[in-house]
Amino acid sequence: MIKMTRNELNNEYFEWMYQLVCNDKYYKRLSYRKLLSHLHSIDFIYIIGMDGNRAEDGIGLRYRFGYEHQYEEPMIATYLDDRFCSILEMLTALAIRCEEHIMDDPDIGNRTGQWFWSMISNLGLEFMSDTKFDKRYLDGVISKFLNREYKRNGEGGLFTVKNCKHDLRTAEIWYQMCWYLDDIIVS
Repeated sequence: MIKMTRNELNNEYFEWMYQLVCNDKYYKRLSYRKLLSHLHSIDFIYIIGMDGNRAEDGIGLRYRFGYEHQYEEPMIATYLDDRFCSILEMLTALAIRCEEHIMDDPDIGNRTGQWFWSMISNLGLEFMSDTKFDKRYLDGVISKFLNREYKRNGEGGLFTVKNCKHDLRTAEIWYQMCWYLDDIIVS
């Protein structure tokens, strides 16, 4: 078994997630460590029951990290499973699921970062590099997202769907994403 402290493993896990969504293809000159670190400090609390699946995916990301780095499950369970799924974990896991289960196209390549940053952009946080980080603003945006205080079409949430016949505030995140993907593919 590899010897590592809880903080070392948590830091390595954060860096792994950061690289999944902030590689050179998307953001080579700007750092978003403050934004992503703060998103990782906020629990993903959901009010629609089926969004529990998104939290489970986020927690599952911890075990994917462990598998890829050859850390044993008891180590991951002991050091990483001591808290709820974070907003960052949920968003990263959702971006991965979007890419790997729905939008996979070997000719285009991995677009996990693209799906992640589309959600960040729709939340209105794409400008928040380390030099422009505003914790109070971020906390307000996340509160509105978690409490589903965004517009009916999803604007201000994770996905905006033009001319959607559904109120996205009452739909689980998975359906929102599917309608969003349908909308951008048809457009």
